[in-house]
Amino acid sequence: MTYFLEYTVPAGPDNAEFEFPHDEIQTGTTIPLPETDAEIVHTPELPARTGIIGATVPEAKLEAEQLINHSRATEASLFEDPSNSLQAGIGTLVATFVEGRGWQDS
Repeated sequence: MTYFLEYTVPAGPDNAEFEFPHDEIQTGTTIPLPETDAEIVHTPELPARTGIIGATVPEAKLEAEQLINHSRATEASLFEDPSNSLQAGIGTLVATFVEGRGWQDS
């Protein structure tokens, strides 16, 4: 099965926000912030959608929880998505995770 985990990564405790250059002309180019004339985008959190390996829902949940535990995310949604889309919300919602409460099946 193809599973995807969607979660939000908040900025770290030492940082109020993430900063990165936004340049529509040179997309995909990484440049240190002080060396670019591009507009600087500030955001307190970053959305993420990550592929999860698992033959079954319990295996996918276990793998997803490992990822959540190694990030600063406190909530996440697990989707089954055979289309392998990287777009948010695509697929069938399988379960949601909330720190301190664990998984809730959909």
